[in-house]
Amino acid sequence: MNLTFYDFAKSVVSLIFKPLYRIKVLGAENIPSEGGVLLCSNHINNFDPLVVGISSRRPVHFMAKEELFAVPALGNIVRKCNAFPVKRGMSDREALRNALAVLKADQVLGLFPEGTRSKTGELGKGLAGAGFFALRSAAKVVPCAVIGPYKKFHRLRVVFGKPIEMDEMRKNKVSAEQATEIIMDEIRKLLENNK
Repeated sequence: MNLTFYDFAKSVVSLIFKPLYRIKVLGAENIPSEGGVLLCSNHINNFDPLVVGISSRRPVHFMAKEELFAVPALGNIVRKCNAFPVKRGMSDREALRNALAVLKADQVLGLFPEGTRSKTGELGKGLAGAGFFALRSAAKVVPCAVIGPYKKFHRLRVVFGKPIEMDEMRKNKVSAEQATEIIMDEIRKLLENNK
């Protein structure tokens, strides 16, 4: 089997993080084995992309803040781990195109709809981007909850919910904001039901 850099990095991160945070993954089977998938998670720690990535049974592409790519060695590693840059605080058309291309290519796009890490650990308001990608693609939308705390040798759980039914919303042309609210409600349910 031809191992990619992503596979190698995933193995290394798994070896460190799984025993350190005693990661327990629930509902991994809810990620469809093929086709485009929009994976939407809450965001409580800078390590969330790594933890969601190693918990998914398929490779995940994440948007990462543009500043990371400016650091020579780090930028190269982040890019090889399927991340692509996004300019924060403004409409970044290239990042939008890249994200839609990932979904159109039947791959998995990981997204944190809150747009930034929650300082309190509570679920914040989702930005319209999640709804935009859900409505503008044919991807399955899978909610995800990372349930902390990130403390050494304390149990950290990653819960993947069942795909959210989007066909009616696409047909009825609901707004991106409405679609995001529905996605956030599903993430909230995962958080509440897996305390």
